[in-house]
Amino acid sequence: MPARAPIPDLAAVARLGTLGLDIRARRKALGVSAQAAAAAAGMSRVTWHRIEGGEPSVTMGAYLNALGALGLEIQVGDVAAAPAGVEAPPVPQRIRLADYPQLKRLAWHAPGLTELTPAEALGLYERNWRHLDREALDPKERALLDALTQQEAGGRLLV
Repeated sequence: MPARAPIPDLAAVARLGTLGLDIRARRKALGVSAQAAAAAAGMSRVTWHRIEGGEPSVTMGAYLNALGALGLEIQVGDVAAAPAGVEAPPVPQRIRLADYPQLKRLAWHAPGLTELTPAEALGLYERNWRHLDREALDPKERALLDALTQQEAGGRLLV
């Protein structure tokens, strides 16, 4: 009987989700159909779709084939070490919803709400992760989410 696959931690699932979105964005930027990309990577369109969805059950080899088909590669680095001279931007004490469209969209249930504390914002992202349009995250909001994860959750996004 084959061994069971390990259960990935939530941070790994989030990174795979981001990797899948990056693969999809690259494919679309190149103007390549999912069918053609899958064929170039030597896999089915269904497996390609699962990779773009960031599914952890897809083999690492399949992810690497997908990256190679698009002219991309993956690099290994120390997640604890920030690049020299680069610091995470400070998280504001009050986060204005108007400045972060995806966060504002997640706060639909609270009309009239205009600001959140960092802990409230991170909690809203985490609780509603499945509703977040990660492709629509602009760089400013992605940086906020990364900074919130570092400051409020010790680098581990609970999704």
